Amino acid sequence: MGTSGALAAAGGGGPSAGGDAGVAAGGAAAAGAAAAAPAKPLNAAFSTWPTTVFEVMSKLAAAHQSVNLGQGFPDEEGPAAMKAAAAAALTAHHNQYPPMMGVPELRQAVARHSAREQGIPCDWATETLVTVGATEGIAAAFMGLCNPGDEVIVFEPLYDSYVGMCAQVGAKLVAVQLQPPEWSIPEQQLEAAFSERTKFILVNTPHNPTGKVFSRAELELIARLAERHGAYVLSDEVYEHLTFPGAAPHVSIRSLPRMRERTIRLGSAGKTFSLTAWKIGWMEGPERLLAPCVKAHQFLVFTVPSSLQRAVAEGLDGEEGRAFYSSLGAECARQRALLRPRLEAIGFRVLPARGTYFLVADAAPFLRPGEDDVAFAKRLTAEGGVTVIPVSAFYADAARAPASLVRFCYCKEDAKLAAACERLEAYLGGGKAGGGGAGAAAGAGARAAAAAAAGPA
Repeated sequence: MGTSGALAAAGGGGPSAGGDAGVAAGGAAAAGAAAAAPAKPLNAAFSTWPTTVFEVMSKLAAAHQSVNLGQGFPDEEGPAAMKAAAAAALTAHHNQYPPMMGVPELRQAVARHSAREQGIPCDWATETLVTVGATEGIAAAFMGLCNPGDEVIVFEPLYDSYVGMCAQVGAKLVAVQLQPPEWSIPEQQLEAAFSERTKFILVNTPHNPTGKVFSRAELELIARLAERHGAYVLSDEVYEHLTFPGAAPHVSIRSLPRMRERTIRLGSAGKTFSLTAWKIGWMEGPERLLAPCVKAHQFLVFTVPSSLQRAVAEGLDGEEGRAFYSSLGAECARQRALLRPRLEAIGFRVLPARGTYFLVADAAPFLRPGEDDVAFAKRLTAEGGVTVIPVSAFYADAARAPASLVRFCYCKEDAKLAAACERLEAYLGGGKAGGGGAGAAAGAGARAAAAAAAGPA
């Protein structure tokens, strides 16, 4: 007996006799299941969080096989000596839980790096914590320092993790908008942002997405205001080694007078060594501030893979690792110099930057009526074959954001940058307003012709 026959026999009368009753029973069961479904509200901060533009653009890039200059990670791999050290550590050491605050080798290396690169003395035993990337450090800082009703000052545009963690701990985000094209600090707005409820100000320098490197004078202004209001500073310095030669060097606000005891500094092996999959970060700060962050870390992740910690210690202390991160700024400047003139020739207005591997450009000449940066980025991916990130995604409230700026991530192979420029030139038609049209057809051909040069997107 076939499957359908067996089902009919079991139904006692075949499909026609049992169908209506089965449908009715199924409907009743579904209604009962719906009535019995749990209805209590979920976490208010995260259950209603929309799908981020970053996820949307990554899916679009994959669907359209675009050259992806939206993803914020490099094509180049980090030092071979670090990979070898990670592999060796797997067999040379045990693979059970390492110390909660990190293996001594890495914490000592972090303290030496702080003193060597920024002149900040650091007691490794009480002032360092190894985290699962700098993003976990951000979460631990918000959880360890904030109470409901506290205020946290941030500069927009910003890394979106700041917004999510602020909401989760019940703090109020107070945003100060950096002013393009130089992304300068509006001093009066910053002064007005401080209050007796300010718990800390979050400073990201070098800055994502703009490439701004905060000057010593700007950091001194922030330090004066923090000190005046008794506020702390969370200093996100994951791009500290990505400053261009000849530009103002990176300065840690923790190195300024009287700021060592009120500042927590964040670092990232992923950014420092182009090993973003490892997710190794660190926090440095005075014991009093770090202690509650350690407790948050304990309940978030407890610890971090020990073999990777030992490899990062090798990178921070070893000759190959130090040579690698010391060369990052020059390499970023070289790649930016490849991309910038071709974007400008197409018709983009490129905004100034002094570090990181991000370039912000104004796409206003190419916007169609009613189109904003998000719509343009989606169209550029689908029709032009190049993916960028709309800068409005870096604002807590998109209504405050510029409507025509997009971010290019250029830490990619030269061939991939060249292929992206060829597609942009074909699609946008050398600066014709609106883009598309004849350029769209040419863009489709350019995508096929450039695929081999671009490699995987």
